[in-house]
Amino acid sequence: MAGLFKRIFRVAQSEAHAAIDKLEDPVKMTEQGIRELKQNFAVSMQSLAQVKASAIRLKKDGEDQLRIAQDYERKAMLLLQRASKGEMDIAEAERLATEALNKKAEFEARGRDLLSQHATQQQLADSLQVKVDKLRQSITKYENELITLKARARTAESMRKINQQLSGVDSDGTVAMLEKMKEKVRQEESLAEAYGQIVDGSTSIDEQIEKALKAPSVSGAPSDSLLELKRKMGLLPAETPKAG
Repeated sequence: MAGLFKRIFRVAQSEAHAAIDKLEDPVKMTEQGIRELKQNFAVSMQSLAQVKASAIRLKKDGEDQLRIAQDYERKAMLLLQRASKGEMDIAEAERLATEALNKKAEFEARGRDLLSQHATQQQLADSLQVKVDKLRQSITKYENELITLKARARTAESMRKINQQLSGVDSDGTVAMLEKMKEKVRQEESLAEAYGQIVDGSTSIDEQIEKALKAPSVSGAPSDSLLELKRKMGLLPAETPKAG
């Protein structure tokens, strides 16, 4: 039972270490950060679009209210003109002109309020635009840095693998093994030479005679030094002095 708990603990520990290594991977962390920035950028773009749409709508509505106000003023002027020409009762014309001017004031006030709201929304939109542009620039910057980071990570990984392979090479052991091989080769060469000498020494007398007969004859008289040596050894009579 205790062994089972130990195995479970080792598995959990291994997974925890893998999770930590994964979290500490700068490439993965940067990619995750960029994904989050892009999500924030998408939300910011939606908010900016909504604020801009609201500002556009307020401006349009405000301008429409001011146009209506101007139209009521124009109608009031027409009423007074008709009364002055005798085309309608003056009192009625002035009453209707007054109502028209009240409408003008009402729409004018509403139009100014809408344009004031538009100015506020426009300021907010401009502020959001600056932030969105900055966020876009940051994303572009981080994506470029990620490309460089990935290249550096690949290089570092390759160097690490090479260094690991080199560190695993036992140079002393390799040299010792080569020396043993050299010694073995020298022993084999010496043994081959020894067997060759044995073969030469075991040549039969017939083979020696045949070899001597086949050997080229040595031409020319023996040298003076050889004759002198033979006389000294008593193999030749001493040389008699020549008569003068």
